[in-house]
Amino acid sequence: MKAIRTALIPAALLLAMPAHAEETLKIGAVVTLSGAGAAWGQALLYGAELAADDVNAKGGLEVAGKRYKVQLVPYDDKYQSSDAVTATNRLLSDDGVKYIIGPMGSAPALAVQPVTEPAKVIIMTLGFTAKALSPDKPYSFRPNLTTEETSYPSIAWLVKHFKLKKVGALFPNDESGQQIARDLEQAYAKAGSSMSSKEFFERQRVDMVPLLTRMMAAGIDAIELDGNSPATAGMIVKQARELGFKGPIVRNGGPATPEIVAVAGKAATEGMMVSSLTDPNNKAVAEYAQRYQKKYNKKMNGFSPAFYDGTHMLFKAMQDAGTVTDSEKVRNALEAIKDYPGIQGTLNWGGKARYGIAHQIESPFFISEVKDGAEVVRARCNVEQCVDVK
Repeated sequence: MKAIRTALIPAALLLAMPAHAEETLKIGAVVTLSGAGAAWGQALLYGAELAADDVNAKGGLEVAGKRYKVQLVPYDDKYQSSDAVTATNRLLSDDGVKYIIGPMGSAPALAVQPVTEPAKVIIMTLGFTAKALSPDKPYSFRPNLTTEETSYPSIAWLVKHFKLKKVGALFPNDESGQQIARDLEQAYAKAGSSMSSKEFFERQRVDMVPLLTRMMAAGIDAIELDGNSPATAGMIVKQARELGFKGPIVRNGGPATPEIVAVAGKAATEGMMVSSLTDPNNKAVAEYAQRYQKKYNKKMNGFSPAFYDGTHMLFKAMQDAGTVTDSEKVRNALEAIKDYPGIQGTLNWGGKARYGIAHQIESPFFISEVKDGAEVVRARCNVEQCVDVK
């Protein structure tokens, strides 16, 4: 009899639990978690996870009097459109999500939108293509800056600072690489320079020596790395220095300094100039980087704060809309957020003139010099200009 009573105690406790027990809010993630782009995919996922940790530590996300435990449901799209579509369909049909962090790449983003837009699923994409945002894609948002926003002010500063005339660049031969190449070519021309040598390659390629040799033979002053994944950019830097290239190496987008240094080494990356989405002297970002390092045992990638802030903005939109299920109301509330106090600074949605819809985040960014493997800010920028940090 004693054993029976003991067995009944858990059941009695369960019966005593309140009817409004905590529910689960699933947020999907379609991100690259393997291969050359994994550092970026992890940055997106980890940013969303850390934002979820914040609200879960407070008992869950409170919306309209209910509390929800936030659960991230990630899938690896391997930077492939077909895998991204498969993952998205699975998130919608099997997991029942209405919100997705990602996709990361431009081609995967464009591939999933015919699925997500009719289903009224909000996506927070990293995809740099201008085609990712448009009035006929009202459920797509981009919480990070792209080359379109950062290229001209950064390049104008670099051209003036280094007196650049002829720049060489290598790009992956896909939607992302082609879009970035167009943006950069226009920006260098506008700044009085020329992207005189361009080479396109398949993302799986690892031997860049023939491409670099052609560019160096053309008499380039600098090498542009924008558009390349962290691991690929590191290989380009390493191979360029081994070939004897002495000029500046610049990267106008795609934060990846720790990964590039890890591949190429401190000596090869010394003096490299990079566009930074965050100021390393920003206390909030520094504390976030420490959290990132502690939880994931790796240095923070610069894209992560954007998706941490973006996920928190999504949570606020749910609270403002008073629902986690009606994604149309949440979308409207997300659009309406103004002067959001993110860890990157004050954030607003813009891009109406460029994309026809104000779903592009506007935030400060910086030009940094790599010294002894770390970024040191040299200029503070907005979409109009970069000004030297004194």
